Amino acid sequence: MLTAPPGDFAIVRQPTDSLPLRIVEIELGRPLPVLSAIDEKTGQVYQGARCLVRLHDSPLGMVDLQFDEKNELEAQDYAQHIWRSLQKSIAEHLLQDGLPVPLRIDSIGLTCPETPVCIEEREAFFAVAPFVSVIVSTHDRTEQLAQCLPSLLAQHYPHYEVVIVDNAPSSSATWKFLQQTYGDIPKLRYVREDRPGLSRGLNRGTKVAKGEILAFTDDDVVVDTHWLLQLTRAFSLTSDVSCVTGLVVPLQLETLAQMLFEEYGGFSKGFHRRVYDMADNRPDEPLFPYTAGRFGTGASMAFRADFLCSVGGFDPALPCGMDIAVFFQTIKQGHKLIYEPAALAHHCHRRAYGELQKQIFSYGLGLTACLTKNILEQPRCLLELVLKVPYGLFFMLSTRSPRNQKKQGHYPRELTLLEFKGMLQGPYIYLRKRLSRKTAQ
Repeated sequence: MLTAPPGDFAIVRQPTDSLPLRIVEIELGRPLPVLSAIDEKTGQVYQGARCLVRLHDSPLGMVDLQFDEKNELEAQDYAQHIWRSLQKSIAEHLLQDGLPVPLRIDSIGLTCPETPVCIEEREAFFAVAPFVSVIVSTHDRTEQLAQCLPSLLAQHYPHYEVVIVDNAPSSSATWKFLQQTYGDIPKLRYVREDRPGLSRGLNRGTKVAKGEILAFTDDDVVVDTHWLLQLTRAFSLTSDVSCVTGLVVPLQLETLAQMLFEEYGGFSKGFHRRVYDMADNRPDEPLFPYTAGRFGTGASMAFRADFLCSVGGFDPALPCGMDIAVFFQTIKQGHKLIYEPAALAHHCHRRAYGELQKQIFSYGLGLTACLTKNILEQPRCLLELVLKVPYGLFFMLSTRSPRNQKKQGHYPRELTLLEFKGMLQGPYIYLRKRLSRKTAQ
């Protein structure tokens, strides 16, 4: 078994020869399970496990374990490891629920005879929850939809719809799949957007959506049962919240490309709720709010419908990064953005290295395209950015920067170079697409 330092994100660094890692969930509020290295459904044998640790459904952190020659771990083999790794987060959660903090965890977990306060509060919101539209834009990916949709339709939420946007399909396969499999489910709606591009797909879904809250996820995501409730509930935690994002963890870690993406940074923004704005909740960070990627991801985000309409939705001129562009607008226009880790989703990272190369390039492209958009729409941003250049270079290049702290020595240099290549092309591509849109109008 491996050891880990304490913290809310206690991931033990594993060498790539430990792959594949089995993704498992451990709920501390119940007796702890025996962890097996063998997936009974597929027969896959795993070298280790990446464990999402939860208490009363709330995600607390990730812990890595390694299987021994028995191909399994008993509860007593890993319980204290979890306690050492996540003791602070466990104690904070128990104290917030008014429960005693133990000295250790054993195989029976942290069972509670009464309903915890956090669950009571969550269920109380259920009675006043607003109608929400969940929007998914997809393009020729029925296999991914087949995995994603059951989790969206099984949400513990009283009033919502799921809008599937078929974006520039090459055939009628998506329509036929939805009709044959989900044709009798009223809450599932199908719309088609013939113009290609994720922004156009999302904007099409926004136009037909009926909810006062618009939630978005991707077709390669599986959401938790309480994802929608927790995402929506966060809007009521304080005043003037226009955007909420959620925690996204890997659905599988079976290939080198998937592990490298986690080293790049993955989608997780940590396991503590954070509120961002330009006033009392402004973090003491030199690049704030220009590192909008730290606020969340398009794989799990929600907006007030009136706010999203007021900013014109998602910008079709952006080649990617349309989600972080709206995050930035949320903050810059004086609203609050909440990152809510209780809104949990699982993302299926790209399995092939070639797909990861394209993804990292597109992230570099999206970053500078978004910055170009910001400067054009708010020219005073240019001076702010110029003043932030020195720290920005450190943030991008230094191995000591928060951005690069997960990268290990074997992280490919070519991925870093691809990201920089994308950054160099981002402004040109954005300006070209923006100009062509104006010309077409």
